[in-house]
Amino acid sequence: MNIVVDENIAFAEEAFSKFGNVELMHGRKISNSNLQNADALIVRSITKVNEELLKSTPVKFVGTATIGTDHIDQDYLKSMNIYFSDAKGCNADAVAEYVFTSIFKIAAEQDISLKDKTIGVVGIGNIGSRIVKLANALGMKVLMNDPPLKRKAGSKDFVPLKEIYSADIITLHVPLNKEGEDKTVHLFNIENLNKLNDGAIFINASRGQVTNNLALSEMIEKKNLHVVLDVWEDEPDINIDLLKKVKFASPHVAGYSLEGKVNGTAMIYNALCKLLNVMPSWQPTLPEVSNSIIELKEESNLEQKLNDIFSAVYDIKRDDNQMRNMFGIPDNERPKYFDSLRKNYSLRREFPNYNIKLNSKDDELIKILQVFRFNIIQ
Repeated sequence: MNIVVDENIAFAEEAFSKFGNVELMHGRKISNSNLQNADALIVRSITKVNEELLKSTPVKFVGTATIGTDHIDQDYLKSMNIYFSDAKGCNADAVAEYVFTSIFKIAAEQDISLKDKTIGVVGIGNIGSRIVKLANALGMKVLMNDPPLKRKAGSKDFVPLKEIYSADIITLHVPLNKEGEDKTVHLFNIENLNKLNDGAIFINASRGQVTNNLALSEMIEKKNLHVVLDVWEDEPDINIDLLKKVKFASPHVAGYSLEGKVNGTAMIYNALCKLLNVMPSWQPTLPEVSNSIIELKEESNLEQKLNDIFSAVYDIKRDDNQMRNMFGIPDNERPKYFDSLRKNYSLRREFPNYNIKLNSKDDELIKILQVFRFNIIQ
């Protein structure tokens, strides 16, 4: 087989070379001419897979090592009998860890207790359901919004979007639906953003277009919002004025843990094995984590303790600082820089790789850390 693969997919050559020739390419540069001899195409979210890309090519398998599929014209693939597979859920834990790392960073800086706070989770899929579980463990009041899931489950546990606006923290985990009853493009527009509480924490780690970025830029100052953005409209050519106003910014890397990346590769690898009726044999070996023991020394409140631990694993300020380097870069160079941050990203490791050493017994903290999948040393 001839397989064209996005060069940023973890372990791509190791995983797929058993099937034949692997050609690694920049995801934004994959074109129809590159696929004239390709049997399979494996991409990430930056490659638009449609008739224009695939017409008159021999491609019979398309895989995306991502949880989102809005960049894939699945109707066209189906019409051409092209097998398709995605990697839904591959990096759900990584995104959940990103969300709570940012929340605890803000809570520690603002001296906010989360126990009496309400979190509104929009989209209760692989990621949103994890957010709900973790928020419940923290004793927060949780509001869940997911109209398609509510219709399917018939549950009374879900609330309409209008009830989400009153939450102290709002985090978005929906797919990008461009039309229909469950359209999510500009789900948070100027009107809806204006309904948020003053001083609310607003996090988008789903898709950039779910939030109207121009409206958000205006509302940050008007409502004194603490905004965390991992995804942006018009990536990689992002709104630089909005970047100046957000609390924390990152270049679409919320799910960029090594485990999440490898999970995505493995899911597509297994799908290709299934299509070809081949027994899976590739098993990735991940490196050991150095400095895996985190010792909690200072006596402080719960939010500060958790911020210290989470920040020791993932320093969100580092990503934010690198994003803000854009201010000193010419306009036409910023998209290239945004892509370079993603390509050269130092993959973080997920919480189960770390052991937390406590100097005193704290049953509440231990219970919370275990829900977040940390190991405890006493």
